[in-house]
Amino acid sequence: MPQPELTSQQSLQNTATTLGLSLSTAQAEVLLSYLAMLQRWNSTYNLTAVRDPAQMMIQHLADCLAVVGPLRRVCSDTPHRTTQRLLDVGSGGGLPGVVIAVLNPAIDVTCVDTVGKKAAFVRQVAAELRLRNLHAAHARVEQLNAVPFDVVTSRAFASLADFARLTHSHIGVDGLWMAMKGKYPVDELAALPVDIEVFHVEQLVVPGLDAERCLVWMRPKPEPA
Repeated sequence: MPQPELTSQQSLQNTATTLGLSLSTAQAEVLLSYLAMLQRWNSTYNLTAVRDPAQMMIQHLADCLAVVGPLRRVCSDTPHRTTQRLLDVGSGGGLPGVVIAVLNPAIDVTCVDTVGKKAAFVRQVAAELRLRNLHAAHARVEQLNAVPFDVVTSRAFASLADFARLTHSHIGVDGLWMAMKGKYPVDELAALPVDIEVFHVEQLVVPGLDAERCLVWMRPKPEPA
């Protein structure tokens, strides 16, 4: 007897469970509403090259949900760390920033992008879905006011060296970089300047995605005493 097809919410809940996340019904509904907005706006504003709703679920939501657990773990493992502010650079349609904001209401998330229509979309997401901890900025990251963040993240934004160089002024005291990458970036790691410390690289397994993913954690090396 054929199994009934899973609803989008069931599929999302299963993905979260596989990733070790507890996703409330309200959070799942917000994420699915965000995905619906992304599909709707994408037809006009070209926010993402992924068009198929099922693939959006995997390549966008699942891919970004995969970093939530590591983000929470690294921040809780770091002495005296209370992550409150996160900057998502080259955020596009709000990935991973929107997903992080939904799952972590105590974290204040700012998504920055050079394309005005993408920043406008994230602003609309924050308004429609009532995400008070989500903000959008239309700017080049190096031209933003140098406000300190606890974590600066990116997803397919630039090389690790460029990512660190362009965002260094936004790293607060004890701040970290969290770079989402595909395959283990051997050459990019080798090209990092000596004042950047890579303290952890972890492989990610994204449910439903047949592609390599890893997360690169970096921080500025402390000044010599």
